[in-house]
Amino acid sequence: MGWMVDETGLERNAANFVALTPLSFLARAARIFPDHPALVHGPERFSYRDLHARVSRLASALAARGVRPGDVVATLLPNIPAQIEATFGVPAAGAVLNTINTRLDVDTVSYIFGHGGARVVLVDTALVGLAEMAVAVMEGDGPEIVEVVDAVSGFEATGRHLTYDALLAGGDPEAVWIMPRDEWESLALNYTSGTTGRPKGVVYHHRGAYLLAMGTAVSWSIPRHPVYLTIVPLFHCNGWCHSWAMPAVGGTIVCCRDISARAIYDAIADHGVTHFGGAPIVLNLLIQAKEAERRPFDHVVEVYTAGAPPAAATLAAVEPLGFNVTQVYGLTETYGHVTECLWKSDWDGLPHEERAVIKARTGVLMPFMEDIAVQDDHGHPVPCDGHTTGEIAIRGNAVMKGYYKNPEATAQAFRGGYFRSGDIAFQHADGYIKITDRAKDIIISGGENISSVEVEGALMHHPAVSLCAVVAKPDEKWGEVPCAFVELKEGASVTEADLVAFARQRLAGFMTPKKIVFRELPKTSTGKIQKFELRRLAKAL
Repeated sequence: MGWMVDETGLERNAANFVALTPLSFLARAARIFPDHPALVHGPERFSYRDLHARVSRLASALAARGVRPGDVVATLLPNIPAQIEATFGVPAAGAVLNTINTRLDVDTVSYIFGHGGARVVLVDTALVGLAEMAVAVMEGDGPEIVEVVDAVSGFEATGRHLTYDALLAGGDPEAVWIMPRDEWESLALNYTSGTTGRPKGVVYHHRGAYLLAMGTAVSWSIPRHPVYLTIVPLFHCNGWCHSWAMPAVGGTIVCCRDISARAIYDAIADHGVTHFGGAPIVLNLLIQAKEAERRPFDHVVEVYTAGAPPAAATLAAVEPLGFNVTQVYGLTETYGHVTECLWKSDWDGLPHEERAVIKARTGVLMPFMEDIAVQDDHGHPVPCDGHTTGEIAIRGNAVMKGYYKNPEATAQAFRGGYFRSGDIAFQHADGYIKITDRAKDIIISGGENISSVEVEGALMHHPAVSLCAVVAKPDEKWGEVPCAFVELKEGASVTEADLVAFARQRLAGFMTPKKIVFRELPKTSTGKIQKFELRRLAKAL
């Protein structure tokens, strides 16, 4: 099918077929933009020529220490240059990059070291103790620790391990990279958050990362030479593949080690940041920043937000500050975002509040994906009627190879020829998806399904509410009822009764929270609220 009658001599060869890999973006940028700034961190500045040389040094130095193609090299790093360099340098050695969440406990880090089989781990000085303890409790040999001293952090080397600078000094700045012969070769190993049971190892291939990076440039309308701020942790879906995308457009990556409103406003004012991604909690940081933390800037900053559906009230409040926010959606298993709330010019004239409601939609598939559908329990598409819910099912080039050393979980995730997300949504008449909940977050009260996201959206409209999360609380009569945990804005106050009455004006009676707890919400390192922890607290109530 699709072949002409005589295709003699029309085979693939070295001239007409090259395996897709994001490494090619940096190789090209070093040739085309050698003197353009590639990486900025505090006083440090690296051009594309510098970055390419440092990546080459890292790749060759790892090989000299026994790292072979297919081996795993791990990192325990915040958003600093060494993490960007490893994003290219580890695969340039033919190895597989395993970026580990810096907030994990010793036991989980030890499990990941063992399960992934890392040969070497690059560790920020502040996290050396964590890495040492994780190695100490392992059965058998753990990875060799290489200590990364970040001048911006203020931490000094412990003296117990080879330093990253010494490692690079032993490398060759002109070393030839090991490029994949097959684009299905493994590029990265990312572990899921592991809120229930052990985290699963998600395997990415070179093809998927290349296409997601290219698709991001198209979808986000990224111009040449953007300035990108690393708010999304680079250990989370490899920073949504954004650091692989930046060399393709000659972008400058500005590292942000500690995420705060002041750091974000400073980066925009000082470096002309044009793009960043972040969870809705980051938007709240910007909205609630004190006057002393803000800096004026004269351009619109493009923001991708994901991790949890943003409340319309949050979107309405952040955009007048100079941020154009697009909601995107994805999972670790999809290399980051695979849908976007693509804006239509028809919506330009709508009132501000209505535009914010539309922007809170999950959106439509991005250009490198084949299909994203909302399906019922039998794998059939649900009607696009704005209320019938089903599970988001995903098919395309940016879906993982599978779960490492876990064929059973892989088969379960891919049943029916789609990746099953576990996220519940409906579709509007125009095909735009709107997430209502994770399957495990839906509250069933007296037989009625309640979307925790919808209840949270109503509460977020209250001027005193900074952040909220709604979970199920066991109830003798109804089985479950909504329980809200609320963080108030600094200096603001509201009573439980007043907030319940406020919600009642916007929600059906059965959806209104029956209990409200005022407290700081537990969060992951990527800003996601840990609802499993809140469910435990609600159960104790």
